[in-house]
Amino acid sequence: MALMDFIKKQFIDIIQWTEEGDGTLAWRFPMRDMEIQNGAALVVRESQMAVFVNEGQVADVFGPGTYTLTTQTLPVLTYLKHWDKLFESPFKSDVYFFSTRQQVDQKWGTPQPISIRDKDFGAVRLRAFGNYAYRVADPKLFHGEISGTRDAYPAADLDGQLRGLVLQNISNAIAASGVPFLDLAANQAMFADALARELAPAFARIGLKLETITVQNVSLPEELQKVLDQKIGMGMVGNDMGRFMQYQTAQAIPKFAEGGAQGGGVAGDAMGLGAGVALGQVLAQNLQQGLQGGGAQAAPAAAAVGVRPEEVMATLEKLADLKAKGILTQEEFDAKKTELLKKLV
Repeated sequence: MALMDFIKKQFIDIIQWTEEGDGTLAWRFPMRDMEIQNGAALVVRESQMAVFVNEGQVADVFGPGTYTLTTQTLPVLTYLKHWDKLFESPFKSDVYFFSTRQQVDQKWGTPQPISIRDKDFGAVRLRAFGNYAYRVADPKLFHGEISGTRDAYPAADLDGQLRGLVLQNISNAIAASGVPFLDLAANQAMFADALARELAPAFARIGLKLETITVQNVSLPEELQKVLDQKIGMGMVGNDMGRFMQYQTAQAIPKFAEGGAQGGGVAGDAMGLGAGVALGQVLAQNLQQGLQGGGAQAAPAAAAVGVRPEEVMATLEKLADLKAKGILTQEEFDAKKTELLKKLV
């Protein structure tokens, strides 16, 4: 009876896989109630690899091509007996196919701002997003680490794990690159290269190859973006404090006008604007007198400007705010504080 049941089994002549749909990384050839016929053909198409697993262990790996399965092409077949007598075969191998084509346009992004350390800004919280592409490069390793004995393993099941790897390595990539945040934000290709170098070993450990990764956007929280804009403005005027105060005054005019239109905060804005103009005049005159060798006449010149005590205090508060935001250094703040306090004597 057992012999008759075996005779009824269907023998496999061709082992192959034609992908249907997108995103399947691994697929097991159906072997239930079927036996591989000696001399059967194994067809592995371009962008595929095939793995024979015998009694739980990988026996052989085949790249693209057509193979005739004999004891010469598949060493595990040497353990088969009685092919010519239709006796039940001890051949217990499973055949897995792996797609090695690129899995493109895989999305990644930061659901929440992440903190990185930057040499210019200290701690920076940023958001970023982009896409990446990868392929199965080592099917034996991928089978052992990820896909296992499942009938099919779709790319969607791996999506969360890979996105987690990207987010985990963003901070490491920026730190390893040694590139300031300003340069990374301005050159997203540089950011992507640093991230790819950090991610490649993590992908390789599970049998994958990272082909490309792009950074499509890097953004900062609103409050930090304002500081960045001010720092860029400071860079445009250089170290000329007179020009910087003119820049600050120009920045304050729209807010002053807005406050006047709304009827609120006019007095405070006016005092701050007046203090900025007054300080610019003081610094300009001091610089001119210093160049003319008239250092001894600096005090009368400052007095001629007529800076009131409340204006000096308002200006000090503005400078302290600039120092807190990192636009002025402690040394620059102390120097300007000393100059301003002399006006009160």
